[in-house]
Amino acid sequence: ELEKLGLRDDVDLHVYEVPVEYQTVQRLIPALWKKHSPQLVVHVGVSGMATTVTLEKCGHNVGYKGLDNCRFCPGSQCCVEGGPECIDSIIDMDTVCKRVSALGLDVTVTISKDAGRYLCDFTYYTSLYQSRGRSAFVHVPPLGKPYTAEQLGRALQAIIEEMLDVLEHSGDKINCQHEH
Repeated sequence: ELEKLGLRDDVDLHVYEVPVEYQTVQRLIPALWKKHSPQLVVHVGVSGMATTVTLEKCGHNVGYKGLDNCRFCPGSQCCVEGGPECIDSIIDMDTVCKRVSALGLDVTVTISKDAGRYLCDFTYYTSLYQSRGRSAFVHVPPLGKPYTAEQLGRALQAIIEEMLDVLEHSGDKINCQHEH
């Protein structure tokens, strides 16, 4: 849906579907960063427990025990051996949430500090580590529960545009701490 809507004219949007597989994530995310050298990567994942559009503040390195779609789980139960336990996005999610909520869209946007210790969190941490914090993750509820594809597409469009605006206006003032 976001691909149909697009983003503002000065933004190149690349959409990829990332398989629910640890080993593919470990290969694909660094390859995409290398290929595109993006200003920002925004990952979107469906959560059966979500009832709002949720902006994730950070990714976690350890605690991955669930099997992926290939029935695989990392033996170390972590994303990056020796990496920090938690990496924050450099995007101020509180500001993005407030701005998007003020737009009056028919979608509720909230904040979270726990993306779930499964492939969403694994993907987010891998991307945050690769990008030194220049990533974001948005959890969305399943289609129709309660939002339509069009509502989610418009919400994602607004969220990403606000993230880019926050990123562009933070410049050298970014004070991000990668470890908790």
